Amino acid sequence: MTRAPTFADIRIAHGRIAPYVHRTPILTCAAIDAVVGARLLFKCENFQKAGAFKARGAFNAVLALEAAEAARGVVTHSSGNHAAALALAARTRGIPAWVVMPSTAPAVKKAAVAGYGARIIQCAPTLAAREAGVAQLLRETGAAFIPPFDDPLVAAGQGTCAVELLEDAGLPLDALLCPVGGGGLLAGTALATAALSAATRVVACEPLACDDAARGFASGMLQPQVLPVTTIADGLTTAMSAMTFGVMRERVSAVVAVSESAIIEAMRLIWSRMKIIVEPSCAVPLAALLEGRFDARGQTLGIILTGGNVDLDRLPWSR
Repeated sequence: MTRAPTFADIRIAHGRIAPYVHRTPILTCAAIDAVVGARLLFKCENFQKAGAFKARGAFNAVLALEAAEAARGVVTHSSGNHAAALALAARTRGIPAWVVMPSTAPAVKKAAVAGYGARIIQCAPTLAAREAGVAQLLRETGAAFIPPFDDPLVAAGQGTCAVELLEDAGLPLDALLCPVGGGGLLAGTALATAALSAATRVVACEPLACDDAARGFASGMLQPQVLPVTTIADGLTTAMSAMTFGVMRERVSAVVAVSESAIIEAMRLIWSRMKIIVEPSCAVPLAALLEGRFDARGQTLGIILTGGNVDLDRLPWSR
C-alpha cells in the first residue's frame, strides 16, 4: 500500500510549492450563512493556478523529482483538474508531460491540458483503460508516473490547502467540510487538521450517485465504485485508494452523500450569492448543509471550494 504522508511532509510541501501556487483567499457570505444557520468560511481554490486545488499536489510531486528523473517527463491519467495541474507544473519546470484522459472528459478540461502543453492520449472511460494507457507511456518514455491522488507527495501537497485555511481563519473551526473522490485532498486535509486543530471535525462529502466513501466508512472496508456513474460532480467519480481510505477511517468524523438536485442548488447559490464561478464537485459540501446531511446550526465551518473549471455552455440550470 502507498504510504500516507505525515504532517512533516505537508509542511515541506507547503514551503516547496509556495513560490508557484496562490495562497487563495477565504470568502464569507452572510446570505448563505442565513440559509444554513451557520458561519461558513469558504477556502477559494477555484482561484488557484489551473483553476483547482490539484495544482498543490501536482507542483509538489513535480518539484520533488530529481533533475535526471524530471528530464524524462511525467505521465498521469485524469479526467480533468489533475491533468491540467500536472501539465502546468511540468511546463513550469520545463519538462514534457503526457496525460491519459477518458473520451468523456469535459471539453473545457481537455482544452486546458492542451493549452498548458501536455500531450493528451484519449482512452475509454474506464480505470482499466486509463491504467493501460499509462503503462504503455511509461514503457515508451521512461517518464515518472504522478498519480491523481494515491501518492504521498500529491496528498501532502493537497494538505497545504487546509493548513492555510486553519491558519487564516482567525478563529477555531467546529468542522471542516471537504469533497471526496479519490481522497487525496481528504487525506491531506484530515492529517493537517489533526495536527493543527485536533478539535475540528473533518467531514467528507460526496454525491449519492458515487457513494463508495460513505459505504466504506460505514462498513469499515474499501468499496469499489458502482458503475456506471452518473453525476454532475464529474470530479468525484473516482474510487478511493487503500491509502486514502485508511486515513479517512482514522481521521475523518463523518462521511455524507447528497443528491444531484442539492448539488445543483448549492452550485447556483454560490454563483448567485457569492458571485464566483465554482464547478459542481466543490458545491457538494454546501449541498450537504442545504440537505441537512450535517447539522451545522450555530457552528463555524470551513468549506474547501475545490475548483472553478466549468463548461459555460453546459450549466446545469440551463439544460
